[in-house]
This record gives sequence, C-alpha cells and structure tokens, in this order.
Amino acid sequence: MRAMQLTAEDGPEALTPVELPTPEPGPGELLLDVRAAGVSFPDVLLSRGRYQLRPPLPFTPGSEVAGVVLQAPPGSGFAPGDRVAAFALLGGFAERAVVPAVNAYLLPDAVDFVHGAALPMNYLTVQFALSRRGRLTAGETVLVHGAAGGVGTAALQWAKWLSAETIAVVSDAGKGETARSAGADHVIGVENFREEARALTDGRGVDLILDPVGGDRFTDSLRTLAPEGRLLVVGFTAGEIPTVRVNRLLLNNLDVVGVAWGAFALGTPGFLAQQWADLDAGIARGALDPPIGAVLPLARAGDALAELEQRRVRGKIVLDLEA
Repeated sequence: MRAMQLTAEDGPEALTPVELPTPEPGPGELLLDVRAAGVSFPDVLLSRGRYQLRPPLPFTPGSEVAGVVLQAPPGSGFAPGDRVAAFALLGGFAERAVVPAVNAYLLPDAVDFVHGAALPMNYLTVQFALSRRGRLTAGETVLVHGAAGGVGTAALQWAKWLSAETIAVVSDAGKGETARSAGADHVIGVENFREEARALTDGRGVDLILDPVGGDRFTDSLRTLAPEGRLLVVGFTAGEIPTVRVNRLLLNNLDVVGVAWGAFALGTPGFLAQQWADLDAGIARGALDPPIGAVLPLARAGDALAELEQRRVRGKIVLDLEA
C-alpha cells in the first residue's frame, strides 16, 4: 500500500512516500480502506519531535481517517462495507489503516469522506473542551481565538449548536469570512480584541474563551472574561507557552482550564462513543460541517503540514487518497 512515512524529526519536508505491507488488525480493531485523512496540528508537532507522543522512527503519521471498513471484529457494531470516520492516533497517511472499533463513527450518508476525515480531532476536542471542561450552557458568550482554523471553526459550530453567542477573533478579513461562515455572531480583530469584546458585551466580558493559540494574547484574554469566566487552554500554535499571574484569577473568580482531550479520551473507556453520540445529531443535520480549506493528494502530505505550520490554512486541510 502507498503511505507517507516520517523518516526524521526535521519537519514536514521529512515526510517520504513509501510502499508498506497492509497492517493486520488486532483484537477489537477495524481494518479500513482509507479514502481521506485529516491533517492536524499534532501532526506538525510530531514531524519536529515536539509532541508528547514520540513514536520511534520511521512511522506513518495521521490521526484522522475516513473510509470503508474492510474487516471488523464480531460484536463491534461495524461490518465490512460500512462508511466510517475514526480517530486512529497514528497511521492515517496510508491507503489502509487499523483503528480501534471504539474510536470509529458511522458516517451519515450525506457526509462525504473528505468532510468525514475532518471531524475526529477538532470536533471531539471542542466537544470535550466546551461541554465538559468549560461547562458551557445556552445563552453564554464564547470567544474563540484562531477562529478560522480547524479547531476554531469547530468550536464556533459546536457553541452555536449549544445556543451560545459566539465572538470570533481573526487576523485578517479573509479569515473573518471563514469564521462567519462557521457561525460566528461577531468577528473582531486580534489587535484590539479585548476592547471590542467588552464593547460587544456592554463591558461585562465573555463567559468562556477557547484558546488554541497561546502566546502574548493570554493576559488580555484573562482581562476579557466576565466574573466567574473560564479560559480554556487548548494549545500553543503561536509557539510560546504563556504564564499566569494568579492574582488575576482571584480578582474576578476566574478559571484557567487545561484541555487535554486525547489523554482523557483514550484513558476513559466508552468516552469516545459518548462523544460521537453527542455530536451525531449536529453532524446528521449539517450543523457540524467542517469548512474545508484545502484538499491535497496523499503524496503532498508534507505540503499540507507546511501550510498548517505556517498558519496559511482557513478551515481544515485534508488528504484525498482517491485523488
């Protein structure tokens, strides 16, 4: 089978096309004919040896796949021929992949493979972030940093599904259009987001902030929260890990909340199935519909990682293995 392997931790350019044997599924695993693979920021970090997971080289990255079941264990709820999306952790940048059956989701007929492959990482992350860690309720106001990216657009859609008001923070007008198409009620710029968010909330501040960016905007994010507001730390695409002056938390009874979805989900039996069930109605009705920023063939996986690393992608970037 065709696959892309990371041969060194030298970044996206170290991804190399190879021919590999088809993997054998183990107990409780599905063998998939992969039709599309999502590209996520952890793939970029893996390519540079900067992720908490560091598999031995060489390895095939790719945590998100969509395709057709070729083999399924008895009692798994899946059968050969089923169309699924799944969280694979590794191995997705290949024509065949094995995934735990508990990580898979039956795709509705209306969802194609490209959009299916864009679901697992971002939508499962934001469901965990906003609903479980952030305790978001209807009528609250959510501010989303990096709102035109894959995580950002998923967060806007999930927040709208939960009847929250949404404020998108973007760096240019084009990204603002992407955020609006994903359901943002308001779009504001990075430079003065604190002042603009407070103006939009009549000076009160926002209830919840989702931040996959980090960097120098962190302190202003704390200042943007309403009393008892929550700041969700999802990642650090800006590269810099900020620090917190904890006296700021005392003043308005604020929470800074860590979001490590992967570690929690993989260590909690049955949790992924609960998440997919929670997302199912929104996916089936088209409310949770990943904006696709770019679709590239498998051989250009390195280019896909580079685009993501340089923050040039609006929405989600996906590898189409049928191209």
